[in-house]
Amino acid sequence: MIERSVIFGAGQVGSPLARILVERGHEVRVVKRSPGGVPSGARPVLGDAADISFCINAATGADAVYHCMNPPYSAKVWADLVPRYMGNLIEASARAGARLVALDNVYMLGPPNGKPLTDDTLINPSSRKGEIRARAAQMLFDAHRRGDVRATEGRASDFYGPGGTLTQLGDYFWPRVFKGRSGQVIANPDMIHTHHYIPDVAAGLATLGAAPDDAFGKPWMLPCRPAETFRDLVRRLEGPFGRTIPLQIVPGWMQLAMGVFIPPLRETREMRYQWEEPFVIDDSRFRERFGVVPEDADRAAAATVAWARAQYAG
Repeated sequence: MIERSVIFGAGQVGSPLARILVERGHEVRVVKRSPGGVPSGARPVLGDAADISFCINAATGADAVYHCMNPPYSAKVWADLVPRYMGNLIEASARAGARLVALDNVYMLGPPNGKPLTDDTLINPSSRKGEIRARAAQMLFDAHRRGDVRATEGRASDFYGPGGTLTQLGDYFWPRVFKGRSGQVIANPDMIHTHHYIPDVAAGLATLGAAPDDAFGKPWMLPCRPAETFRDLVRRLEGPFGRTIPLQIVPGWMQLAMGVFIPPLRETREMRYQWEEPFVIDDSRFRERFGVVPEDADRAAAATVAWARAQYAG
C-alpha cells in the first residue's frame, strides 16, 4: 500500500521533507496558508491550521502527519498559536488514526549548565518561548500516554543550509557577504554550539515517521555534526564560496537599536543564554537506533553556498 503523508508547514523543513517522502513513493499532501513552494509530486492543501475543522479534514486518510509549522518569531504570537497548532494536530491525527511526528527546538530544556543536551534532559525552560514550547511538548506526550495518538518529537538546535532564509546564515548574512562586506553575527562566534543542517533535520523526521511503535512516546535529538563554533562553520563555507568571509559582531547597543525596526532581533534577547556557554546536542541515541549519520561537512557547506548564491547573489 502507498503511505499517505500529510505535512503541515512548507517552510525550511517542511519542503525538503515533502521531497524526501515523494522520492520514497509516498502520497504527500502539504498543508499551508498560501499557494506556491510545494515540491513537485506533492499536493497542496490550502488553509489555516489554527482552524481545527480544517486540520481534521486536511489529515483525513493520513498514515502519518508531520508538524513542521512555526509561527512568526514572537512570544506573544507563540503563546496563542504554538499550543493551538499542537492541539489541532493531535486531534486531527487521532481522528485519522495517523502517527504524529512533530518538529521542535530545544528551548524547553533551558541552559545546558555544562552538560550536553540529550533525549533525556529534563524540561527546564528559562525563557517565555521555552515555557510555551514546554507546554506544547507536554500536550503531545500526554496525548500519547493517554492512547489518543502515537506521537513523537524530533528536536534540533539552530538551523543552517539550503532554504534557511531565517537562520543566522540567511537573510541577514548573505546579502552583505555577496556585496563583498562582512557577515554579521549577533552572538559570540567563538562559542562552541551545535548547528543542525536542514536536510539532516528533514531526513530525521522522515526516519521517525517510518519508525516502529516503540520509537514513539518520547523525544529524539535529530542527527547533527559535532558541535563547533560559528566561525569554524563559516570558515568551511569559504572553500566553495571562493574567498574569506570576515565576520562582524553586532554590539549589544546596536542590536537594541535595530530591534526597534527588526522585531525578530528583539525577540532573540531572552535566548542569548544559548551562546554564553558551550551548547552541545548529543544525537547518539538517534544514530545508534536508526543507523543514520548527518551529511558530510564539506558537502553540506558546498550545498549551502550553492543555495545562497542562487538565493542572494543576483
